[in-house]
Amino acid sequence: QVQLVESGGGLVQAGVSLRLSCAASRGTLSTNAMAWFRQAPGKEREFVAGISPSGGSTEYADSVKGRFTISRDNAKNTVYLVMNSLKPEDTAVYFCGADPSRYYRGHYPWYFELWGQGTQVTVSS
Repeated sequence: QVQLVESGGGLVQAGVSLRLSCAASRGTLSTNAMAWFRQAPGKEREFVAGISPSGGSTEYADSVKGRFTISRDNAKNTVYLVMNSLKPEDTAVYFCGADPSRYYRGHYPWYFELWGQGTQVTVSS
């Protein structure tokens, strides 16, 4: 059973950058579409960024476009999210999800059947 483990979150000031990682244990992610979602207190989980199995296709939420970059290293079974110019409204628990599909289907959370435990990102003003 593949497990996803997110890391890289923390408490930072507005304007700085963070890099989140999502690593797979006991398995491979190279054939999975992957995505990052986030959930702020009292809000629903929302899509942040998605990437195809090869890394050739990506999608971003409008709120992060131009600031965040999703990438993957299939040799390391790891997906990354580089977050630049962080804002207080980016504060949330960030989750990575794996879609069993071998191509990127889109950003709906029900496509992603495997989730990590999340990593907290807090951005102070």
